Order: sequence, then C-alpha cells, then structure tokens
Amino acid sequence: MPGPAVEDRPGDVWDKRVASGLAFLRRRMSGQYEVDEFGFDAELTDQVFYPVLRLLYRDWFRTEVFGAEHIPEDGAGLVVGNHSGTVAMDALMLSIAVHDEHPKARHLRLLGADLVFRMPVLSELTRKSGGTVACNADAERLLHTGELVGVFPEGFKGVGKHYRDRYKLQRFGRGGFVSAALRTGTPIVPVAIVGAEEIYPILADLKPLARLLKLPYFPVTPTFPWLGPLGLVPLPSKWLIEFCPPIPTADLVDSADDPMVIFNLADQVRETIQQALHRLLERRPDPFGR
Repeated sequence: MPGPAVEDRPGDVWDKRVASGLAFLRRRMSGQYEVDEFGFDAELTDQVFYPVLRLLYRDWFRTEVFGAEHIPEDGAGLVVGNHSGTVAMDALMLSIAVHDEHPKARHLRLLGADLVFRMPVLSELTRKSGGTVACNADAERLLHTGELVGVFPEGFKGVGKHYRDRYKLQRFGRGGFVSAALRTGTPIVPVAIVGAEEIYPILADLKPLARLLKLPYFPVTPTFPWLGPLGLVPLPSKWLIEFCPPIPTADLVDSADDPMVIFNLADQVRETIQQALHRLLERRPDPFGR
C-alpha cells in the first residue's frame, strides 16, 4: 500500500516559486506570451501587476466585498462605479475585487480618460493591464466579445472633488455607458466603493497650477505637497465594495438611440450606487477602523 502523502517542505515551496519565476522570465524574453488587440497582457497582469496591487487591497485597505455573486459568471457585463480618491486607485482595487472574488477569476477591462493614454509610461501600463480609451467604440467591441468592462461615469469630476463633497455622486455625463450597454444587450452592474475618498482627501485645488501643467486639477491634501514624496503614500482607510444586482438591457436594444431611455437608465444606475454608498457608510462608521 502507498504510504502517506508527504507535505511540501518550505524549501520545496520556494523551489517551485523560483522555477515558476524562471519559466515566466523565459517566456517573456522569448516572446512566448499573448497580447490581445487592445494590448492586454493577461500573464503580466496576473503575475506582476495584481500581486503588487493585492498588497494594498488586502493589507493596507483591508478591503471587504459584498454581492460578488452579482458579477456575471460568463459573458459580457458593464460594471459601473462611483469615482473618487484624487488618483484612480478605486479602479485598480475594483479590478482586484472582480478577479479575486469571482469563481472564474475574470479580468475587468477598465475604460480610462484620454489623459491617461497621453502619458508615456502610464499609457503602456494601462494597456498591458487591460485598459483602453473610454469611448463607445472600444466599449462595444469589448462587450461584443463577452468581456467584463469597468466604467466610472463621473470621470475627473468624481476623482477631483473636494473632501467636503465625499460620497456625493457627481453628474454622470451624457450616459454613453448606457448607450454601449443597450447596443450590445449587456447587463449593467452598479458597484459602490467606500474608502477611496479618504486616501488623499482634497482640501483645495490649485487651478492656476493645474492649467499650467495641463491637468484637470492640482490637489492639496493633508500630506501633499507638504511631505514631498511621502505625501504620495495613500492613507490606510478601510474599504468596502458592494456589487448591486444587475440591471438587464436585453429588452431595450431598440432604444439605444432614445435620449429619454438613456437618461432614465443612467439615473437609475446613479441612484442605485448612491443608495448603496449610504448603506456601506452606515456599516463603516470609522474610516480608519478595522
């Protein structure tokens, strides 16, 4: 009879990690990896980007996720969230939440502003991690291929708002995300994110400096620019993320060009997220508690 199974010793675990790392480097150097038409590199994202972001997600922000069962198991889905935090850290943490909480570890393909893709290094990293320009054409192409797409309709108005306006949703623009969902018959999954407002609380916006640097805003926070590079370290706020029940659109495909349908659906998504934010804030009375 076979003897009892031998558990891996610490040395065996590290041997496997080293072997896996060397195999990864060999594939990268030989070009034996896949990149899709948008520039998305799934292996690089899973092996390099996500492990780094996961340290923030689990240990620094202590993120809790609710309603992950509402993320589509298969096929397309448009995940729509509130935006805040001075930098788009909420988009990155949402990507980890979708990947780690989904039984099939799905990737969230984020839509970003034009400014992101005009910055040399950031543009390349965004493309490699699955992001693309926030336009209907790219959104619809991704949805048609069955991807999960993430969008933040508040844009810079949400990310750059003052701390006094925290967790108050800004205007959702013209509802382009609704039009993309309607044209492809894709369910819309509203998601509420609590925690990002506290990582870099904006106390003031130096607009003349922002215009000089061609930025949408130049934030002044309790730590930036006073502490120099240390001011870029996000405060360790407690994060809660809630995925709300999907809103179906399959029966509204013929209304993709109807402004009233688009407006009403966008307003429904916005109100769903706002109500979810209120619930999460009641659940998290202390922004920096456990």
